Amino acid sequence: MIRIDVLVSCPVYLVGLYQVIHNTGITIVSVRTTPTEEPSWLADIAILDADALPPTDTLHTITHTARTTPVLILLSDWSLPTHQYLQAGATHAINKRETADNLITAIRTLTTGNHTTPHTHTTPTPPQPHHPNPNLSEREEQVLHHISHGLTHGQIATRLGISPHTVDTYVKRIRAKLGAGNKAELTRAALLSRPTTPITDKVA
Repeated sequence: MIRIDVLVSCPVYLVGLYQVIHNTGITIVSVRTTPTEEPSWLADIAILDADALPPTDTLHTITHTARTTPVLILLSDWSLPTHQYLQAGATHAINKRETADNLITAIRTLTTGNHTTPHTHTTPTPPQPHHPNPNLSEREEQVLHHISHGLTHGQIATRLGISPHTVDTYVKRIRAKLGAGNKAELTRAALLSRPTTPITDKVA
């Protein structure tokens, strides 16, 4: 049996989250709406809504919770980069837009102790006015976009539904086309690129 402690500030989202989790047989032992409330000591996992964390003390709150319980962060378009939550002590992160199945998979992943290959570990990427680099294909633009947000090759592979080897191939092509020698230069290239439409993960 998996027991969950939940911190979510939005009542409507909380109702949906409760139904998704409850229908799988996972038990919610505590529901919190503010981070000042202590998590349940019975919980196997703490699910923290990034939007519910205090803006000035977000990372400290995660670190404090992670001392006793594995933490799953729910991300939104206004969240910090994923790696900052992980560095603060979170074990896993998933965007609120992910499907119910992906959320449950993420929860079960935490209980298995296999945290190195998260299934839905994503960085939220709010729409921004950009112009694709004319030298890159649409898929190469997507890979470059995710690199600029700090995702590893494995995380990009999961996000795009391709193999890590394929991601490596795309990265090599991007470096060759842009003359980028390392990840820092790739990130700089992504930031300088300005596509007119948001980059999505779907390729026609």
